[in-house]
Amino acid sequence: MTTLMTSTPTAETASRLTRRDFPQGFTFGVATSSFQIEGATSEDGRGPSIWDTFCRESGRVRDGSNGDVACDHYHRWEEDLDLIAALGVDAYRFSVAWPRIQPTGSGPALTAGLDFYDRLTDGLLARGVEPHVTLYHWDLPQALQDAGGWVNRDTAHRFAEYAGIVAGRLGDRVRSYATLNEPWCSSILSYLIGEHAPGLRDRRLALAAAHGLLLGHGLAVPEIRRHAPGSQVGIVLNLTPQTPRSEDAADVQAARLADGMANRLFLDPLLRGEYPQDVFDAAGEDAPEVRPGDLETIGAACDFMGVNYYSRGVVGAQGAAVPEGAPVTDMGWEVYPQGLSELLVRLKTDYPNLPPLMITENGSAYVDRLENGAVHDAERVAYLQTHLAALLDAVQAGVDLRGYFAWSLMDNFEWAWGYEKRFGLVYVDYATQARVLKDSARWYQGFLGQR
Repeated sequence: MTTLMTSTPTAETASRLTRRDFPQGFTFGVATSSFQIEGATSEDGRGPSIWDTFCRESGRVRDGSNGDVACDHYHRWEEDLDLIAALGVDAYRFSVAWPRIQPTGSGPALTAGLDFYDRLTDGLLARGVEPHVTLYHWDLPQALQDAGGWVNRDTAHRFAEYAGIVAGRLGDRVRSYATLNEPWCSSILSYLIGEHAPGLRDRRLALAAAHGLLLGHGLAVPEIRRHAPGSQVGIVLNLTPQTPRSEDAADVQAARLADGMANRLFLDPLLRGEYPQDVFDAAGEDAPEVRPGDLETIGAACDFMGVNYYSRGVVGAQGAAVPEGAPVTDMGWEVYPQGLSELLVRLKTDYPNLPPLMITENGSAYVDRLENGAVHDAERVAYLQTHLAALLDAVQAGVDLRGYFAWSLMDNFEWAWGYEKRFGLVYVDYATQARVLKDSARWYQGFLGQR
């Protein structure tokens, strides 16, 4: 047992970290999502998703782009799997595009869509890489959105049906199924803040969508278990610690409520069987309808919980802001690795029923330039090193942590930012679709080779 760090690990300390410092069997991987890399949005019967619609609405995506081609992974998947294997990772986390399986979100499954993910799964296994599948990474079939999206309770039932279809086809060849990726983004960011599809700004709808997403998760868990009894089943949350700007009571209260909306709104129903009362009190009449049996469904036992961590929030009564002088990524997010270890220890302390954890996303966007066939991204290398050091600190503090997935395998369509932001370990030249390993990819490759 060690004392948690109270300051950012130095680059020198973090750079000495090796894979051998982590527990035996600890999984290291890379991650992507379907809409961000696949392209081929109208091929083989795929239906439109809310992101196809969103991209075509003026002003929604900063560079006016869309996911029609993205990284062309749908056609270049074999090349990409070779790239993944060459990195030396244990596992690859990818998501399935619901509209590629059920174009309207219900009804018979498309053979071509299932075949694609079947080939992807077998291709990974043939290369010695474990497939970890996420069933929903935001590309809801547009037909379901037209019927109300996640605000409509029927969508949760359609999701469970879809989850059963995918698990029935991929079965136990997939070691790990995550139902949802970041339901906060699919509800609060999408229905309240309006930054993501469907781009609404309504608190009542946002909270109803959050409940609908969690209900869909709970309904999907037994369906996946029925079709893939040997696989692990869980959910992925993006969790952001909320730090008060000062010790002033108003700032402390503001940070507490921000934590409720960002974290406890999802953690508490999943792990405690209840919603946070302070969040519902603040919502008033906008609080969602919770029917008898809903919380029991949502609280279905999981084999793991995925945690996506990028930064923290510093919150006061006047709003949130990055501390003056703090290092930031190209997204404007503070680089705060110690927040990761603090978050993980908090989860262990606050939630006795916490399942084993996986870091399912962690990464950074920087302004990368391809020069003479190379990309020298020293800031990203340092980001990875310091966050892995923070991760190890949490492990040594007793957190049951089973793995780490770097975000992202390669540069891709970064949602409302289009192609302006690059998170990849691998550089993508969108004009030619050439893939180039950045220095960060080569560092990770070397780190993974230290068995």
